[in-house]
Order: sequence, then structure tokens, then C-alpha cells
Amino acid sequence: MSNSATSGQNVADTDGSHPGAGDGTRAVRAGLPEPVKHEPTLPGPVFAAHFHLPGEPTGPYTYGRDENPTWTHLERAIGELEAPGQDDVETLVFASGMAAISSVLFSQLRTGDAVVLPDDGYQALPLVRAQLEAYGIEVRTAPTAEDAQLDVLDGARLLWIETPSNPGLDVCDVRRLAEAAHARGALVAVDNTLATPLGQRPLDLGADFSVASGTKQLTGHGDVLLGYVAGRDAGAMAAVRRWRKIVGAIPGPMEAWLAHRSIATLQLRADRQNATALKVAEALRVRPEISGLRYPGLPDDPSHKIASQQMRRFGCVVSFTLPTRERADRFLDALRLVEGATSFGGVRSTAERRGRWGGDAVPEGFIRLSVGAEDPEDLVSDLLRALEESAG
Repeated sequence: MSNSATSGQNVADTDGSHPGAGDGTRAVRAGLPEPVKHEPTLPGPVFAAHFHLPGEPTGPYTYGRDENPTWTHLERAIGELEAPGQDDVETLVFASGMAAISSVLFSQLRTGDAVVLPDDGYQALPLVRAQLEAYGIEVRTAPTAEDAQLDVLDGARLLWIETPSNPGLDVCDVRRLAEAAHARGALVAVDNTLATPLGQRPLDLGADFSVASGTKQLTGHGDVLLGYVAGRDAGAMAAVRRWRKIVGAIPGPMEAWLAHRSIATLQLRADRQNATALKVAEALRVRPEISGLRYPGLPDDPSHKIASQQMRRFGCVVSFTLPTRERADRFLDALRLVEGATSFGGVRSTAERRGRWGGDAVPEGFIRLSVGAEDPEDLVSDLLRALEESAG
């Protein structure tokens, strides 16, 4: 892994998909149509439920639940980030991250199949498990750390990986797990939400699907709900597309346009937020009241070795635990630059006590901190001041 990845800076590729193949160039130009005189460089959202369709229903755009030109530009943009220069990769956008997750699980699994999920992943996964089991699908779980999902993989139809895990920030070896799953005849899906395509590329690591919530750092402004699935196998992606059509879990054109607009600044945001997250983690690691500090970019983090082999950026989320629920609440109340809110990846820093939701197996004082784009010195100062003020 290059030193530039460790420091959170841009890593240039050589796939030739753009005249300059760096992450910034790719993000700025991803998905743009060929230039046409007097037309905007990024066409505005297309608000259409139906399209002119005389004669036979041929062509790409027939009905608004199936396709939309605004989706097309966004899907091409995400595909260029997830798999630069690889024309065989298809991307589909959805109304939310959970819509994208559901599309893979419920399009690929049948009654009698077995699926392996992480037991430390996103808090909605227990709800997903209950629904899968209601359909007669066996659900097995294991932690993300130490590739523990390998132990329950035999006979499974699908392996679902979330790395780094949310909110604990454990990391597993995607290459190793994908090779083992494929050897057993299982498909592999990776939730890439926390890393983003600038942090890691699951398809290049052997996954069949890269799935993410675009609500988070991909769009970065907290004003869009979005999800996507990217994959290389045409048959598997056709099933995902059919599920989207049946369920109707489609994004609005305005949301798709906002997402595409936001991707242009992804590299700028990611580099700033990732670099600041490392500074925050370094400042918090010496505080005596903090335990269980996790950030994959710290050299002594339990996830760092594997993360450095497969991640190009380590993300903007830092997690840690304060001694009690009351101390955590006082700390959050004392913050001035960090908003109390769920979700992560936005340009404004947010934090929350995850135990308040009841869906994560974390201590009562566990804090998930999403580092924004504020000046690093200001943010660190605010965090340290809040720790002091909350001590009483």
C-alpha cells in the first residue's frame, strides 16, 4: 500500500478511463454526457413518469419506474468510481441504502437457502434477518473481526460482508472471504457504505456485489436518501433490476441529480474528513476517560493491518466509549461544533450515543463520531473541551 493512501491523500490509478486517472479527476467528471454546444455540462433532473413512445416499446426510456436519464448519468458516475475502466460492471440506484440491501438479499435468495450476515453490522440487519427467516431462509451470523464468517460459510448461498463494520469499525479480509465463498459456490456482497469507492473497491477484491447507502459520505451533505448496487454478473444484476421494478424502490430524479452533483466533491471531502478523523483519533487515544477507541487508520488499531492491504482511505468515522451513559450524554450536550444526529459521512460533524437506538450490541457510553470538514484544530479543540466539561 502506498504512503499516500495511509495519509488519506489521492491515489492515482492507471486504467486510462480519463485523461487524468486520479480520484479527483474521476469524481469531477464521472458520469457526464458528451458535451453538446449550449447544453449544461450536467443536465438537470428529468421529471417524467412516462415518455413519448409511439409504435413498439423499444429504446431505453419507456416508463418512470423502469429508467430515467438522470439515473443513467448517476449510475454511470458511481460505476466509474466503483470499477474504473471496467465496462462490464452495471450499477443500479435505489431510493435508499436499505432498498439496495434488500434488492440483493431478496433477489438472490430463495426458500431453503442459507445466508451469512455479520452480527455486528448495521442495526437494521436484525430486521432483515427476521424477514428472511419468515421466508424460510436460514440466517447464520458471525462477527466481522478475524474473518469469523468463514466458520459458518459451508452450504451458504450468499455471504454478506460489512467492512469496516458499523459502528464498531472492525475489518475483515474481503479477498480471503470472497475466495472461500466462491470455492463453496456462494455469492459475495460487500456493504461499502463506510469506505465509499474511494476507500475500497469490493468488486476488485473479488465481491460479486458492492452495495452502499449513498445517503452517507458518497453524497456528503445530509440532504439525500439514496442507495446503489454495483455488480459484474449480468444475470445476478438482472435479478436485482427486476426486484427494483417489482418493488418500485426507485430514487426521485431530484435526489439522483443532487447525488451526482455531490460526487464531484467526493475526493475533496473524503481527503479532508479522513485526514481530520486520524487527527481526532490521535487526540482521543491519550484521554484516560476513553476506552475502546477505534479508527482503522491508527497504526495500532486491531483492524489496521488488514485495512491497509485493501483500503485506500480509512473513512471518517471514529468510535469510542465513555464510562457511563450519563457521561456520554453530558459530553454530547457540551459539543458546539458537532451536531447530535444519526447517520455519518456529512460535511458537518455529527455524533451520537448509539445505545439509544437499542439495535447495536455496544456499551451505554459508546459514541459514534462522524468527522466532518471543519478545521481539524477547531474540531479537536471542541472535542477536548467537551470532555473536560462533561467530567463533573
